[in-house]
Order: sequence, then C-alpha cells, then structure tokens
Amino acid sequence: MSHWKIKQAPVIQNEITVPGDKSISHRAVILAGLSNGTCVINGFLPSEDCMCTANAMRALGVKIEQPQPTTLIVHGKRRVLTAPEAPIDCGNSGTTMRLLAGVLAAQPFQSTLTGDPSLSRRPMKRVMDPLSQMGATFSAQGEKGTPPLVINGGKLQPIHYNLPMASAQVKSAILLAGMFTKGKTSVTEPAQSRNHTERMMSYFLVHPKVDELTVSINGEQTPESRDFTVPGDISSAAFWLAAAAAQPGSHLIVRDVGLNETRTGVLGVLIRMGAQVREVVEEVEDGEVRGSVEIKGARLKGTMICGKEIPNVIDEIPILAVAGALSHGKTIIADAKELRVKETDRIAAIAKNLKLMGAHVTEREDGLEIEGGFPLRGAKLPSYGDHRIAMAFAIAGLFAEGETVIEDVECVATSYPNFHETLESILKTRREPEIPVIGALPAEESEA
Repeated sequence: MSHWKIKQAPVIQNEITVPGDKSISHRAVILAGLSNGTCVINGFLPSEDCMCTANAMRALGVKIEQPQPTTLIVHGKRRVLTAPEAPIDCGNSGTTMRLLAGVLAAQPFQSTLTGDPSLSRRPMKRVMDPLSQMGATFSAQGEKGTPPLVINGGKLQPIHYNLPMASAQVKSAILLAGMFTKGKTSVTEPAQSRNHTERMMSYFLVHPKVDELTVSINGEQTPESRDFTVPGDISSAAFWLAAAAAQPGSHLIVRDVGLNETRTGVLGVLIRMGAQVREVVEEVEDGEVRGSVEIKGARLKGTMICGKEIPNVIDEIPILAVAGALSHGKTIIADAKELRVKETDRIAAIAKNLKLMGAHVTEREDGLEIEGGFPLRGAKLPSYGDHRIAMAFAIAGLFAEGETVIEDVECVATSYPNFHETLESILKTRREPEIPVIGALPAEESEA
C-alpha cells in the first residue's frame, strides 16, 4: 500500500497493545550479541529499523535465530566480533548506525556503515568526535560528516565526555565503546535523555554508575547472557493517546507499554493540555518499567513544550503538534532544532502539512507556533519518507472534514509495521466496548 485514505473517526473506545519498543529492541540485540552466552529476546519489534540492527550483528558473526517475528535467540560472542565481508547496511536507522559505531570503534578491523539516501544526509560528526577521542579512526565519505562511515577500530582509551546536547544515541555509543577500554569512561549530558542503555547494561550485569546527569562505566566488562522481554513502545502508543485525548468522550487503554520515566513526557504534556490520564506501573521486568495507560478525552488547551522537556518528547513532537492544532489556544514548541536533522526536516514537514489542512501555524528555527481551534480539512499530504510524519497526520485525518490521503506510507514499516491495521480497527469501532477502568479516575482530575 503506497497511501492511506482516512475519514473522520467515531468516538474512540478501545483497549489496545502496541508493538515492542524500538529503542529497547535495538539495544537488546546489541548487548545480547556482545554477551557471554545465549539470550532469548521476546517482544522484539520486527520493524525494518530493528531488523537492520539484527542483520548487522549477524554480519559481525553473531548467530541469531528468529523462530517467530517477535522472538530472537541471540548467541553472544563475548565482545569478540568478526570483520564483515561487505559494508553493513543500516537502512534508514540512525540508531543502528550510531550505536554500532560505538561497538565497531573497539574492534580490530575496518568496517563500513552505509544507509539509504535519508540516513546518508543525517549528521554523524556528533558520534565520530568522542569515539575519535577514544582512539578510533573515522572517515565520513558523505558531505558535512555524513555517511557512509569507514571505521578503523582498535584499542580504545577511556574518556570523560561532555555532550554538547542531550543525545541518547551518542551517549550509548560512548558507553558501548567504554565496555572495551581499560579504565572508566564517563558521559555527562546537559539534560536527561532516555536511559535504556544504562538500564539494560545494569540488567546484563555490566554495572554502569549513574550520578545525576553523568553515567560512568568501567571497561573490560562482558555482558552476562540473560533472557529479555521488550515492553510496548510508548512512542507508538503516543499516536493513539493523542487521538483519544483530543476527542471529548473518548476512552482508551493501552496495555503492556513501557513506562520508563525518560520516555513518558508525552503523558505530562497531554495532562497539561487537559486530558485525563492515569498510568499504572504493573511490574519492573528486565530493568524496564511497564504497565498500562488509561486516557479520557477532553477539550484540550494549548501549552508550551520547550527546554529540558524536549529530549523526553523528541519523537512525539509530530503528534503533539497535531494535538496542538486540535486544541484551543496557542501551542508553542521551542528548543527543538534537533528535529531539523531527523528522517526529514520535521519542523518544516509539520508546518507544511498542518497548513495544507487549514491549521494556523508559524515555523520557527527551533520549533513551531500553532494557533489551535480552527477546523481541519482533509488534504493530500506527503509523508516526506518519515514514519512519524505519516502516522501523526493519519491521526490528524481522523479529525478532518472530508478525506485525508497520506502518501508514500511504506516508511511506517521502519517502526510500526501494523499501524494501519490498528487505525482500521479504530475507524470500524461504532459502539462502546466493555473496557474495565484502571482504578477510579475522577471526572475533573488528572494523574500521571
């Protein structure tokens, strides 16, 4: 299917689950591949991006079986990988390329990381700089420090690196490289980014030390092989949560979803906008918090999204911008210049598509100013080859007059292969199912 046709939806009354967390799936495959034995990963996200990471580890000599799409059996190589026979294709996945750069920086061979045209435009200097300081040699064959990347790895030295901007991918690359050094490697961030790598390293008994915004790891450690279960992806859930939040009378429950505190900023934003939200932690398994989120829709109001909150909601900005257009009052998104160098220029893409739907939006260098409350109209909208743009504007189409067409939706397979099936199930829902409420949710109160 190359495009989606979407019409206004009935009131959302659903209980759903979402696929495995994308960020966690990447990291689970890498750490399992570096471990000292066999690991079974359940709940793995078999998206194009995560399969790029799995296939990259295979190319580096790691045996990985996949008896079911969401189950991997990974036979660890004790941190000793094999030189690949050909360049490693990272597809559209910046996570694959940046995290693997940290691992390959410590390997005693040359390797090359390539990607599709979109990934080949994305900046890699931010990860090359610290890894070069540790002793690896990089050659970026694209313009302005962009892929393909040729890496000559070898013996690394520990460093203490101050990140110029919060980045979970760069932090993770440095920590992965730090496992191979003699001595302590530390990374300090200006603001908290997602902490899956630190949590998963602890689960695999590598024992990083966290001191506020600094994470340290002692080198020459091999992850202990352990089975791992990936929770549902809160970033995937965010599309449905925002849709329910913006629709008075709606009621949605998302089950078995990750509730890591560095990923749930989207819930706080929706609460500020007026949605009734309750999250219930049901267990802490494999180092990750998981549970359920219940949301009831309301008449939303605009809000400010900026500063230290941005790293926590960076992937959710497209759908939060749509929520802003569906709200009353002004929503301002600032300090989000990082969005300019994602799969596409997301700031420009959001602004253009919102304007095509009749929204009042002003594009800023580091964000957007959205005047909500104006009715949306159906339109033919490009995805710009960006999965989050495609999904965010599919949700916008649920609220628009007439028909909305999202073009070139193949990109959604990079993170949420069955998104359209869930969308179709919501469009077909015409009556309220019996949904058990999680606890008591007061009519005029919100919790998170």
